[in-house]
Amino acid sequence: MKRFLISAIGVALCSLQILLAGPVNLQKAVLLVSPSIPQPMRETAPRMLREEIAKRTATTLKQAETWPKTGGVVIALALSTDAALYGVDVPVRTGEVAERKPEGFRVVTGQQGGNTTVWIIGADARGILFGAGWLLRQLQMDATQLRLPDAADVALSPAYPIRGHQLGYRTTANSYDAWTVAQFEQYIRDLAIFGSNSVEGIPFHEDENPSVHFHIPAAEMRIKMSDICRQYDMDYWVWTPVTFELHDAAKRKAELDMHESFYRQCPRLDHIFVPGGDPGDNHPREVMPFLKDLHDRLVKYHPKAKVWLSLQGFSVEQVDYFYRYLDQQKPAWFAGVVSGPSSPPMAETRYRLPKQYGHRQYPDITHTVRCEFPVEHWDQAYALTLGREPANPRPFASARIQGTFGPFTDGFVAYSDGCHDDVNKVIWSMRAFEPAKDVTEILTEYSRFFFNPTVAGQAASGMLALEQNWKGPLAQNGGVEATYAFWKALEAGQPKLAGNWRWQLCLLRANYDVYTRRRQLYEQKLEQEANGILAGATESTIDDAVTKALDVINRADKAPVSPDIRAKIDALCADLYASIGLQTSVPKYKAKGYERGALLDFVDYPLNNRWWLTDECGKLKSLPTKAAQLERVKVLAGWENPGPGSYYDDVSNVSKGPRVTTLSDDATDVAWWDNGSSRARLSSQLFQRAPALTYTNLEPGARYVIRVAGYGEALLRVDGKRLEPVVYNREAETFKEWIVPLSLTMDGQLSVTFDEPEESHLNWRKQSRISDVWLLKR
Repeated sequence: MKRFLISAIGVALCSLQILLAGPVNLQKAVLLVSPSIPQPMRETAPRMLREEIAKRTATTLKQAETWPKTGGVVIALALSTDAALYGVDVPVRTGEVAERKPEGFRVVTGQQGGNTTVWIIGADARGILFGAGWLLRQLQMDATQLRLPDAADVALSPAYPIRGHQLGYRTTANSYDAWTVAQFEQYIRDLAIFGSNSVEGIPFHEDENPSVHFHIPAAEMRIKMSDICRQYDMDYWVWTPVTFELHDAAKRKAELDMHESFYRQCPRLDHIFVPGGDPGDNHPREVMPFLKDLHDRLVKYHPKAKVWLSLQGFSVEQVDYFYRYLDQQKPAWFAGVVSGPSSPPMAETRYRLPKQYGHRQYPDITHTVRCEFPVEHWDQAYALTLGREPANPRPFASARIQGTFGPFTDGFVAYSDGCHDDVNKVIWSMRAFEPAKDVTEILTEYSRFFFNPTVAGQAASGMLALEQNWKGPLAQNGGVEATYAFWKALEAGQPKLAGNWRWQLCLLRANYDVYTRRRQLYEQKLEQEANGILAGATESTIDDAVTKALDVINRADKAPVSPDIRAKIDALCADLYASIGLQTSVPKYKAKGYERGALLDFVDYPLNNRWWLTDECGKLKSLPTKAAQLERVKVLAGWENPGPGSYYDDVSNVSKGPRVTTLSDDATDVAWWDNGSSRARLSSQLFQRAPALTYTNLEPGARYVIRVAGYGEALLRVDGKRLEPVVYNREAETFKEWIVPLSLTMDGQLSVTFDEPEESHLNWRKQSRISDVWLLKR
C-alpha cells in the first residue's frame, strides 16, 4: 500500500515527523475535532467515522478534547486555516495546495508529541467530509482489525465542482420508493464517502400518485432529504418539470405558490432544475420569465440558490431563441444549462453558452435499453430479459463516457431510478473527483468498504467480469460460465455477506447471466431441430411435421434447463426486496411497471421463436390448399436458413448479423409491445432504422434479390444507387424485395444501405424500422 506515501521525507514538517512505513493500528484511537470546523460538519464527520467503523469492527471510537499524554493514537480533524488543534501544530502547507482549494483535503500520518496521528485536514467542511471518506475507503476493517495499511500523505481536490445523483422518492423508482429516512441517509452518506457532493430530489409530482411502498408521504420525505443534505453539507437539487401551458395564468400562479411553499420548508436548497422538454412543451419565451419568477421566490428563503434549464426536446428555433435571450438579457439570476438525453450536443452547448453560465450534465447511467448510453452490441437475449434496469455495473464504460463528456461541463448530476446502478454512481463520482484514478482501484476501494478487505480484490475482478458478460454474442462468451463459477465460489466463502444488498446484486447478475446463456443455447438448438422437421415436410406429411416440430420447440417449457439456478434467482430477488426494497416483479413485489426493473417477470421469456411459430402454425388451417400451407411452412422453416449462396442477417442481433456494419441500436430500439411479452418473432422486436451491410465473395454473374422484413418504409440503396422494389409490403413481418442489377455484383461485393425517412412527426412506435435482411441467390 505504498501508494499512500506521496511525500515520505524523514524531516520535521510543522512538528510532524512523517511515518516512513508500516501500518497504523487505530483500534485504540481517539477522535480530536477542531472547534473551527463549521456546524453541522463538526458533528457529522466524526459521527460518520464512528458509525461506519463500529459497523465493521469491535471498535467504537471515542471523541476527546485533549491530546493523549504519550503513546496514544489520534485521528485529528482540522481545517487548513487552523494553526493549531488543542495546542498542537496542524501540519498545514502554504501555497496553492489541494487542502486549500474548495472541497480539498489532506490525509497525513505521523508521530507528534509521542502520539501516532492520522490528520484529516480540509479546506472547508466538505474537505473534512471527503478526507474522512478517503480514510474510510482505505482502512482495513473487520472484527479483528482496524488499521490503515501504510503511512499516508495524500492531498486531493476535486476536478469537477458538481458531482451528484438523482434519488427520486417516487412511484416510478424501482427501489427508492421503498426506503426509510434512515436508508436515504445511509445511501447519501455512502455517496459522499465516494466523492459525491450533490443529491437531486423530485418534488410535487408524487403527491397525487403515492407508491404502495412509501413509508412516509413524498411531501415529508423531500423535506427529510433536504435536511440530510444540510447535515452532510451536500447540495440539494430538485428536478421539477413544467407540464402545463405557461400562458395559463391561474395554473402558473398555483405552480409558483406551490414552489414557494416547498422552498419555505426546505432546511437546505441549492438548485432548481427545470427540464425544457422532457417532459414539457413550452417555448423558451414562456419558460425564461417563469424561471425568473421561480428564482425571485427561491432566494427569499435560500439567497444563494440557483435556477437551471435543460434544452431537452427544444427545436432549432427554440434553441436559437434561448441563446438570443441570454445574449440580449444577460440574466444574472440564471445559473446555467443542463444537458441530458435529447439535448443538443454537449460540445455545441458549451461553445454557444456564455462563459458566465454553468453547464451541467444529466447523464442516464441507470438504463441499458431505450436510453442515452445503450450497451453496445448487447445480445438480444439480455435485451429481452434483463430489460432497462438490471444490476448494471459498467465500470469501464462509465469511466469512458464520463471522460468523453466531462470536459465540456462543470460536472454532473446523474439520472437514476434505483440502487441497481450503484457501481456506476461510484465510478462517475470518483472519476469526477480524480479523472485519472484507476477503475480497478475504485472497485477495490468499493469492495473493501462495502464488503470486506479479504474479498476486496476478488470482488473488484468479479464486477469487471460482470461487465464483460455483456460483450458481444452471448453464445460465444464462455466467460459467462467462468464468472458464474467465480461468484459462486466467492459466495461460498463469505456467508456473512448474504444480507448485503450490493453483494446480492452481484450474485443476481452472475446467476441471471449464466441462466440466460444456458437457456439461449438450449432453446435455439430446439428451434433448429424444429425447423429441420418442418423443412422436410411434404403435402402429405405437413400436419404430422407441424405437430412434431411444435412438440420439440416447446420442450423449453416442459423440460427447462438449470432449475437450481432458476430457483437461486427467485431467492436473490426475494432477498433484495427484503434488504433494499428492489422491486424485480410487478405481481410479486409491486414494481411500478414491467420496464421498471421487473427482470424476474422476464427470466423465462422465450429465447427462441416458439410463441411465434406456434401462432404461425395455427394460421395454416386458414390457407386454402395443402400446397399453400407447405409454401408457408417452408418460409417459416427457412427464415434464418435461406440456402447455399444466400445470406440472412438479423440486423440488431449481434449473434445473427455478421454482415451488419452499423452499430447495433438494439439497446435503444427494442420494441416494447404487450408490456414486453410480445409473441412476435424475436428478430422483429429489435431493429435499426437505417442499417448498413457489406457482402463479399459473391458469385459474379449470379442473380441476387434483396429481401427485407420490418415495418413501414425501407429506402434501399445498393452501392449508393437507389433501387425500385418489385415487392413492397409495409406491414410488420411482411416482405419487400429488390432485384440487384448484375452490374453491381460483378466485383463480388455489395454495399447495402438505407436512407432514413423523415418521420419526426410520428410516435417512435409508428416510425419505420428494419429487422431482417436477406441476400438471396436465385
